[in-house]
This record gives sequence, structure tokens and C-alpha cells, in this order.
Amino acid sequence: MILYIANPIYDTVFKYLMEDERIARILLSALLKKNVVKVEQRPHEYVNVSRTDISMFRIDFGATIREEDGREHLVLIELQKTWLETETLRFRQYLGVQYSRKENIVEESADKHALPMVAVYLLGHRVGDFTTPVIYVNHKTYDYDGRELVRHHPDPFVESLTHDSIIVQIPLLRDRVTNRLEKLLSVFRQTGDSRQDRQTLRVEEDAYAGDADMEYILRRLVSAAANPEVRQDMNVEDEFFKAIEDRDTTILLRDKTIEEQGIKIEEQGMKIEEQGMMLVEKEKRLRKKIRCW
Repeated sequence: MILYIANPIYDTVFKYLMEDERIARILLSALLKKNVVKVEQRPHEYVNVSRTDISMFRIDFGATIREEDGREHLVLIELQKTWLETETLRFRQYLGVQYSRKENIVEESADKHALPMVAVYLLGHRVGDFTTPVIYVNHKTYDYDGRELVRHHPDPFVESLTHDSIIVQIPLLRDRVTNRLEKLLSVFRQTGDSRQDRQTLRVEEDAYAGDADMEYILRRLVSAAANPEVRQDMNVEDEFFKAIEDRDTTILLRDKTIEEQGIKIEEQGMKIEEQGMMLVEKEKRLRKKIRCW
């Protein structure tokens, strides 16, 4: 059976999806490859409301992770999603905000340290020449001679000053999934569009039969597609990106015109230079003729 689901690459759909605590736990557990037993959205959510530049959706989670030995600890998840290629400086600035927030400081006796943080990037574009859809960038600790220092329990000081990153390249999500995470992320795959509009994706329900988590996610996305407020917000996003495309097209045409004009000016300059050289040659021949007389 074919289902038409709301496209989660839209900010409003993604927000609708991640507001469900169960779905947030499912997705973050798969991304982190850990057992996330509790998820709470942080007090302040950052969204590109003004939409004067690019689409940058941000949402922060406090995720309680249960390790295999039963130990539980809190991790800050800084999740950022964007449709368009953007400057890495923006990501760094947002991370800087998290590092400086007092809410992310934990007090243990007389010691204070920041919550460990993982930055997750859902990108609507590719990164360099990486060919894998999900990239993990993890920090490790070494001594002077390059030997890795392994600790059974991470040190709060070290974890406060460094963070891991997970980068998802949505354009590289394949039809054939090879692991649990890729199966969950398959609802972001843009090759399954319904051909009716970009706002909905066409998925085969039977491909997820028997998977309770995926069935739950699909129901949520079907619900989003039928929600008039969500569809209206998607229309607003489309208008925004249409404006960006029109702007970029205008800039490209302008740059092309300037380039063509520059080529013409250069060609005219070369012609003038050639004509000048011809005049110099004519003057030389004329002077030579005068001397002969």
C-alpha cells in the first residue's frame, strides 16, 4: 500500500515529528548508537523565524543515556537542519551559544563542568567528496607519543571542552538500507516524492511492515500531511525558497551579463590594441618612405 507522508525535510514537519518524545528517542538512539531512555527539549528552541537569509532549523535536547553497565548520564544534543549549503561559521556560532549557556553547567559538590555535547547536522546537501550518508566525527585522547588514553568513565573536564559530531547527508540516502539508522532516515529520502508536490513523499507501507517504530513514525508523518496548519507552514517555506531561487537566478543572470560585458570590453580592448599596433606600423613605413625621398 502506498502512503503519502509529509516531507520531513521541511522545518515545520521536522519540528512536528521531533515534538513526539517517542520518535525523538528512537531517532537519537539510532544516531548516537546508544540507549536513549529519556528526551527533553531544552527550554529555548532556535528557529530561523525571520527567514531573511537561509533556512536553519535548530532544536536542543537533553538526552538521558543508559550505558550497558546501567549507568545513566545526561548529554546535550545540538541538532541543526538546513536545506541549503551554508557557512560553517554559522554552525560554530550556534555551538558557541551552547558552550556559554549557564543551563548547560552541572554542579557536583564544589566542581562545575559543562554537559557533554553531541552536534547533529541534517544537511540537504553533500559535504566534500564523502560518499557515505552518515559521518561520525569522534574525539579521542592521546599522550605525547600518540598512544590512545582509554578511560572506563569519560572525564568531565575533557568532555566539557570537546564534542562529537554526526553529519547526515540527505542526498546520499540510498533506496537500499544497510542498517537501522538508514532505515529510520529513509523517510527523509527525496527520491520518493509523490510527483504531485514537493511537500509529500510517496512510501511503500509494506516495506516497514512489522517494524513498530517505523509504523509509528509513518503515522505521525501521515498525520502531518493532513494537518492544515502544517501544510500552511510548508507553503510559507516554499514561498521563502522560491524567493531565494528567484534571487539567486537574478544574481546569476546579472553575473553572467557582467561577465559577457567584460568579455566584450576585453575583446574591444584587444581590437583597439591591434589597431594601435597597425597605426604604429603604418607610421614606421611612412617615415621610412619619407627618408627614401
